[in-house]
Amino acid sequence: MQAWPPTSEKSKVAFSSTPQPPQPGKRRFFARGIEVVKRVVHSPDSQFSDTYDVLVDEEQGDLETIFANDLMIKLDTFDPSYLQPLKIFNQIVGTIANVILAQVEMDKSIKGLLDKIRDVYQCFMDKEFQKFSSTKETLAHLAQVVQECVQFINHYSETKSFWRRLGKNVVSKTSTTIASYSSALDSLVQQLRDTTIRDIHVTVHRVLEHATLQDIAYAAGVGMNTTKRCLDGTRTSILEEIVDWIDSHDPDTPRIFWLHGHAGKGKSAIAHTISMHYEHLGRLGSCFCFANARQTEQLHEKLFTTIARDLADRDVGFKSELAEAVSNKEWLKRTPDVMQQWQRLIVEPLSKLKGPMLGNIVVVIDALDASGAERNRGHILRLLGSSEVTRLPNNIRIFLTSRPLPDIHDALAHAKHVRSRSLDDISASIAERDMHAYISSMLKNLRDIFREPEITQLARKSDGLFEWARLACEFITTSRAGVDPRKRFHAIMSHALGQGNTLLDKVYSEILTGAIDSTPEALEQFHSVMRQILCTLEPLPISSLNILRSRFPMEVAPEDVQTILRFMASLFSGATDGCTPVRSLHTSFHDFLIDRERSREFFVDIGTMHTELAIASLRTMQDQLHFNICGLESSYVFNKDVVDLKQRIQEKIPPHLSYACRFWATHLAEATFDQILAAEVMKFLASEQLLFWLEALSLLKALGSVSGAMATTAEWLEVGWTNLFHGIFSEFIF
Repeated sequence: MQAWPPTSEKSKVAFSSTPQPPQPGKRRFFARGIEVVKRVVHSPDSQFSDTYDVLVDEEQGDLETIFANDLMIKLDTFDPSYLQPLKIFNQIVGTIANVILAQVEMDKSIKGLLDKIRDVYQCFMDKEFQKFSSTKETLAHLAQVVQECVQFINHYSETKSFWRRLGKNVVSKTSTTIASYSSALDSLVQQLRDTTIRDIHVTVHRVLEHATLQDIAYAAGVGMNTTKRCLDGTRTSILEEIVDWIDSHDPDTPRIFWLHGHAGKGKSAIAHTISMHYEHLGRLGSCFCFANARQTEQLHEKLFTTIARDLADRDVGFKSELAEAVSNKEWLKRTPDVMQQWQRLIVEPLSKLKGPMLGNIVVVIDALDASGAERNRGHILRLLGSSEVTRLPNNIRIFLTSRPLPDIHDALAHAKHVRSRSLDDISASIAERDMHAYISSMLKNLRDIFREPEITQLARKSDGLFEWARLACEFITTSRAGVDPRKRFHAIMSHALGQGNTLLDKVYSEILTGAIDSTPEALEQFHSVMRQILCTLEPLPISSLNILRSRFPMEVAPEDVQTILRFMASLFSGATDGCTPVRSLHTSFHDFLIDRERSREFFVDIGTMHTELAIASLRTMQDQLHFNICGLESSYVFNKDVVDLKQRIQEKIPPHLSYACRFWATHLAEATFDQILAAEVMKFLASEQLLFWLEALSLLKALGSVSGAMATTAEWLEVGWTNLFHGIFSEFIF
């Protein structure tokens, strides 16, 4: 068998990897040349000699070049993974062109072999074969056999003479050789088709699996955020400890690592750093980060469903088992029952895997304390604190962070399968070193003002609270007319040393004192805006806050929001951007504002804000809801089949209207009975806007909240009117 690829001088031209394009003087042959070559490849036996005569009449060198270039044009459109075997085949066909031009007389059997090669060429050009990577090896084998056929045809005259000299039966020998080549080609083509059919079945199966898993409840936007990772060179000791725990192969290694500490200690930064590290290694199973600003989304009900889908994305075997678990069980895909989620969607699919997932896999759950009220995480804690966790494969680890709230501490602190670590236990020297590096980075643009002594003072003052350091540095570096960074530094340093909340409280007070004027009018504006932000159940941008604010029953200035938030960028995201949702950057600031003893003149009394937001929501719906709000062409088309529905919803149902539709009843439930609010409710229920509200909820995928909203409304009205009339009659009687 000849070496592959061929290295003879004659074959070097045919196997050139980059055929040269036709020269300018020869371009007039290009269009006709392509057509002639196609006629050669596709012509039946009866027309072969006529086609050959046409080739001989043309300028032979031009057509050989044209033929090669035509194939290279086709190859340029192929998937790169198939390019190499197809390039090889292109080179082979170039050699066949030479053979056709050189071989004037051929046996019929040789013509039959050429027909077979023509059929193989058609297989190579079939786009169905180009879609599957598993056909690459078969395509390469086909190219090799075809090359050997070309060599046989090319040297057929010499071979036939050699057989005659040996006294061989030329016809028989030719037939046998050609039959072997033909059989090999048939076998490989069939193998190619079988592989393609198998891959089509596999692809269809995977598409169906993907479609099945898409219906499982998933919490979007809760994953890893690399911008929140630890500064390089900081937290090295605790990060190494966590990495060693994850990578340990000791079967007695605890399945859960609970990292806890008070607000501002940097727990989330560590969680995101660990997530990023193992994402790069391909061993991050899932990252789920709770947030106070998203408590209304009931994220705790999507914790294990989201983890299950993330695991399915990284492991094909688990994906198959998960798809099987929810097959024909629509209720399981969106059940809020976390025990069912854990058992059916995680434990059972993992137990059915034929082999363990490669390497140790870590699942990161950050800020469990931000999941809402204790009742929200009660079932999750009972599960994580029980021996249920030990049913997971040995290579699955759960890294969990939270504040040491009593219910979390009681569930995890003494469990044998939980490794507990407090950031409060980090040695003072290590904490100060990390803080020094962090503050140096934050103040790098003011190095001519703040040198080593000042940075060291700030690091010691921080007492290990990264949130304090962030706030202090942003307070010092705030760019405002008349602001002197040195004076702000001294203002921060002048407060007596404290611990935990006390230290943060002093920074919060200092920032608010610098941002809010001390006049009663300014403080009232601050309290009003903060009440609205704290009571809003989902973060809204300033523009939406303004629109709702303009519909409050009491006259307030919508521009108050911009006025108050303008200088509070260190405390709120979206404070200077009208389109970004406004949310507190840290849980501790929310806690500070609603604690009178801590915040003093900045204390925010929620008061009647739920009443005001309920009225504003009802008025917004009355003003802006209307029939066919998204302008759909037909009511007979399912929402899922409207191609641009998402874009239409974004354009026609802005954030404030979406918020009003989804949360007016929630605010109503929290509001004390008020006749103005009751009148707005009755007006809404008696109008066609009620129907338009249902349409909007359908578009927002929130129809499931209708029954609860109606029950809440009926109860609120019944209790409210009953109490009101009872009071009136009591006064009349007595």
